[in-house]
Amino acid sequence: MSQEKKSKSARKRANVAAKKATKGANQFTAQGKVQMSRDGYAFVILQDEATGEYIKDESRDVFVPASRSLGALHNDIVIVKYTRYKLRSDFYKNEGRVVEIVERSKKPFIGVLHFVGKQCWVLMESKNMPYDIRVDYNAANLEYNGYKVSAVVDEWNNWDPAPKGHIVDILGPVGSNETEMHAILAEFDLPYRFTPEVEEAAEKIPSKITAKDIKNRLDCRGILTFTIDPAEAKDFDDALSFEALDNGNFRVGVHIADVSHYVLPGDIVDRQAYERGTSVYLVDRTVPMLPEKLSNNLCSLRPGEDKLCYSVITELTPEAGIVDRKIVKTIICSDYRFDYGQAQAIIDENVADTPVKSALLTINSLARILRRKRFEKGAISFERPEMKVRVDEEGKPVEVYQKIATESNWLIEEFMLLANRTVAETIAKMKKTFVYRVHDEPNGEKIENLRRFAKNFGFTMGPTGNPKETAASLNELLSSSKDSPAGTAFEMLSLRSMAKAVYTTENIGHYGLAFPYYTHFTSPIRRYPDLMVHRLLYHYLGDGKNESKERYEAFCQHCSAREQVATDAERASIKYKLVEFMQDKVGQEFEGTVSGVTEWGMYVEIEPTKIEGMITLRDMTSDFYQFDEKKYAIIGRRKHRKYTLGSKVRIKVKKASLEQKLLDFILLEK
Repeated sequence: MSQEKKSKSARKRANVAAKKATKGANQFTAQGKVQMSRDGYAFVILQDEATGEYIKDESRDVFVPASRSLGALHNDIVIVKYTRYKLRSDFYKNEGRVVEIVERSKKPFIGVLHFVGKQCWVLMESKNMPYDIRVDYNAANLEYNGYKVSAVVDEWNNWDPAPKGHIVDILGPVGSNETEMHAILAEFDLPYRFTPEVEEAAEKIPSKITAKDIKNRLDCRGILTFTIDPAEAKDFDDALSFEALDNGNFRVGVHIADVSHYVLPGDIVDRQAYERGTSVYLVDRTVPMLPEKLSNNLCSLRPGEDKLCYSVITELTPEAGIVDRKIVKTIICSDYRFDYGQAQAIIDENVADTPVKSALLTINSLARILRRKRFEKGAISFERPEMKVRVDEEGKPVEVYQKIATESNWLIEEFMLLANRTVAETIAKMKKTFVYRVHDEPNGEKIENLRRFAKNFGFTMGPTGNPKETAASLNELLSSSKDSPAGTAFEMLSLRSMAKAVYTTENIGHYGLAFPYYTHFTSPIRRYPDLMVHRLLYHYLGDGKNESKERYEAFCQHCSAREQVATDAERASIKYKLVEFMQDKVGQEFEGTVSGVTEWGMYVEIEPTKIEGMITLRDMTSDFYQFDEKKYAIIGRRKHRKYTLGSKVRIKVKKASLEQKLLDFILLEK
């Protein structure tokens, strides 16, 4: 039987098994994805029958001891047979064993190539891989002994002491910045270069804008236009234009680079962009979705250059009421390129002595009103600090700092939201297949857990009978507890109660933004869904026929998955650099806040950097500490000292492991 037929047969058996329960009381059989630990035990994340996704949920995840894993490894799809134990009225624990490996993961593991006599091994460093991988001695190159490599497991028979696999890529000398960043990309199966064929195809795209290109476009080149981006940005895919009208209203244009003009469906550049799904932003680099010819040149709205755009142009009253709006292909020429700091300086001066200053102040005034209206309708305000890592030319972390959002950030955000909402509402009225960005309502059980938790700190949550009430109650809780030690904990639990935003053709609205219709239109340089939206929009506004819902739903699921992979890779790069930043601080003491509690210890964020590390229960030796799941706390049995989310503590840095991307702290008890 071919490997493809075997895989199909296994998936068929898995789908059948996932739907039936075994005869024994509280015993079940289901399909899931393995999340392996460094110690060999695993949790199997069960598949959601409705969506087919593998969603982590502590009350559903199945614990599998190392001795009962059947050789399953991290990210493998398996059939697990398990027993459900009721720990309390609202919480269950599942434990079982793997009975079948449906599909081996194709994602590589990262390790160090090591030769021992006539044997060749990849020694693992991953926190999710407890076993070294044996590779064919004759297929390996002794020259790379000691180098970091990526390897894929091909098989692991019961009688073999270790899994067998093959090397996918030689990443470089251990410890160099290039090697470690490439290792993160390889770990998540992300490319870090374009193939020569894709680069050549991009270079062949004509750079000159012809009369034919602008024949049916609205010419906006005479209108005041500018971009506002981060200071380090190299591509500018959105611009704003401003006109003061004779009737006292204002016309604001949101101009987005027309990537769809250059990247045609099905061509080699398009196929590569779809495969990537999104640009990836590691600490020290961007891995772009599109080659540089497009992202930093043709589709970058650089000042003083004519550029082709797709635009949402809105007429607003001084009170930000929408009078008229249109979506049209345009040609623009940006007059100014501001970074956020420059724009904020103009806003802070509040002196409208030039046309561009007047435009910025007026647009900012409109953005303030749009923002206020959005929160009045139920948008949720999360203000958790966003920490950034600054690195030097060699990639070494030199500073961890808080990114401060200012009015210039919110100005851009509000008008991008307005453009995205306008596009979604326009197509929704047509009742056509479309790509929406949706965000479901929060988990009701988790909201009630938050209510009980807040009560322990003297805070009372308002009603949560409907989505708008829930949003208002969350905003009130977060606002009233902002200066309280518990405020950080409330924000953490609020975030954990939220659903994940995804792409889909089934519109359910965007809960967090309080929009009944929403999409992503404003970043086609870096997000493939935006490129799909541009194409569908142009197709439908030109009276095109309705597209296949099934086909676009498959596209949406792919893009949602790629977005999650990119997010995970970005977080891994940040974790690596934070641990690297802390390596010379082992033994130092810091004030911190408990950010998470589990049955094996507690996580602490230290001040002022918000860097997170773990204090294990075995290192808390002043008492016999246990995890109380109901109180969401770690409590000492003798002295009854309690640590929960938001507790203030003092810690000493015990260990900084670059290989595991983990920090270990020791609690300094008073």
